This record gives sequence, C-alpha cells and structure tokens, in this order.
Amino acid sequence: MERLSYGELKVFGGRAHPALTGEICRTLGNEAGRVTLYNFSDGENYCQIEENVRGGDIFIVQPTCPPTNANLMELLIMLDAFKRSSASRVTAVLPYYGYARQDRKDKPRVPITAKLVADLITASGADRILSVDLHAPQIQGFFNIPVDHLFAAPVLLDAIRDSNLDPLTVVSPDAGGVERARAFAKRLGSSLAIVDKRRKGKNEVEVLHVIGDVRGRNVIVVDDIIDTAGTLISTVQALKNAGAERVFAGCVHAVLSGPAIERINGSPIERIFCTNTIPLDEKLVRCPVLVPLSIAPLLAEAIHRIHQGTSVSSLFV
Repeated sequence: MERLSYGELKVFGGRAHPALTGEICRTLGNEAGRVTLYNFSDGENYCQIEENVRGGDIFIVQPTCPPTNANLMELLIMLDAFKRSSASRVTAVLPYYGYARQDRKDKPRVPITAKLVADLITASGADRILSVDLHAPQIQGFFNIPVDHLFAAPVLLDAIRDSNLDPLTVVSPDAGGVERARAFAKRLGSSLAIVDKRRKGKNEVEVLHVIGDVRGRNVIVVDDIIDTAGTLISTVQALKNAGAERVFAGCVHAVLSGPAIERINGSPIERIFCTNTIPLDEKLVRCPVLVPLSIAPLLAEAIHRIHQGTSVSSLFV
C-alpha cells in the first residue's frame, strides 16, 4: 500500500524554547519555519506565519513550561493559524506537557486539567502529539488523536554510565516512581532503593524511611520532574541519614520553580542530570550542579520517522 503523503516537512517553534527548536532543525538539516509572534500591549498574543504552508507536514515545538499559561495559549493560537492556512497535518511537539499533574480527581470538586489541556490542543487543530515523559502515561488516552510518547531514559542512562558512579544504587523518591527507578537500575546493573514518604500539604513532604541498603554506596535519585525540589531534598536527607556516600539526581523536566535552586545549592547533591525539555540557560548559571543533556536528537529522529511514515516504536525505550 502506498504511504499517504503529508507534503513538505516544516518545523516551527513558539517562544517557549527557541534554542531547542533550532537544535532540532539543525539535526534534521532544515531551517526553522518563519513565524511572527508577539504580544499586544494588553497581553493578547499575535501570530502570523511568514511562509506558505499549504499542504505541508507541520511540526510545532512548544513545551508548555513556565510561564505555562502564556506558552499554552501561544501553542493554541499557532495551531489555529496553521489549520486555517491549509496545512495538511499539524503535529504539536510538547517536550514538556504542563498541567499533567492533575490527571485524576483525587479530591472532591477538583478539575482534571491534563484532560482539559488535551481537549484544548485537539480543538485548536492538532492532528498528532509528540511528547516526552508524560507525568502519567494514561494521559495519552485523554487524546482522540495519535500520541507518540517518547522516553528520555536512554539519554540519562548514557550520561550516568559515563560518570562511573559505582557502587551505585538507584533510588525512587516515592512509590509512584518505582517502575521508573527499577528500569534504570536494571539497565545500569545497580541495586534499587525506595523512599517511603507522606505528603503533609502542598509542596510539603515528610520522608518516613528508606527501603533498601544505601549505606556506603553512591545513590542517584531519579524522577520525571523536579519542581520546587521539596521531595528531592527530603529524599536526599533521608539517604544521607541512612549512610549514603555520594548523592546524585536525574530528571527529565527541570522545572525548578520557587525555592528549588536555593534548596539544591544548599544540599549535598553533587550533580543533577537533566534534559533540555525546558530552557536551562538561566538555571545553569544559578545552579552549577545541573548537567544538561540534549533531547533534540531524539525528537528530531521521531519527527523524521513520523514524516516518513516509518515506525517510531524503537524510540520508545
């Protein structure tokens, strides 16, 4: 059967992460598409595509990272502009999917924002989603369009192996992250530990105890997101109290909001391996323990395969 053609591949980026858009385009050997984006004096977004996209296979790179509302709104407006410009297919490339942490009703009278955002993106004209390490894999089911869900684990694992951290124990900061930590430990040939915690309130965590032997060993705490770093710092303190030697961390999305950087700088963490799904330039200046890793080659390969109509399954590792 002949493959359905979606026209010329074109990659555009919003203002959330232009450096990542540029790196993806360089990897693909393409120039970034031309689009004008700015805000009116009252804060409303303006968007105009500065080239013909009729019949094109369009990819819009826009993580919905802080300022989350502004970047999300800009993405929705860009999606609408491309659909109204007769693009053949529009794929929203979301290296970081904001509002993902509210993915179910865990309390009375609360929203499910992960589903709301999925509906907004779909209604704005997206035909496909490309994302990296969703906070909860079931968010894929909130979309009624195809979702290619990539994992940054290979990028993080390569950096950890190259750092020669043996003897190493991989640590999950909570029960919800055990599957991720177990996968890391298996591929690194390391032991596994779990920190039992109880959340006392918003952004406030009480660590109870460490399950597993970390005494005299190097440890690396792996998680998908570091936001205020409250969980991370409590986990690190518990690990040090349990006799851990050197402490490292790894995450996909380095949000680092509020007091996160001050907390990290005042902790015994030696290095934090993180990908650039979110802009890191300013954070690297303020937080020297961050080790940035590029996700651009993975995204570029996925974009190329989606455009060519070939399998993306081998990237789902």
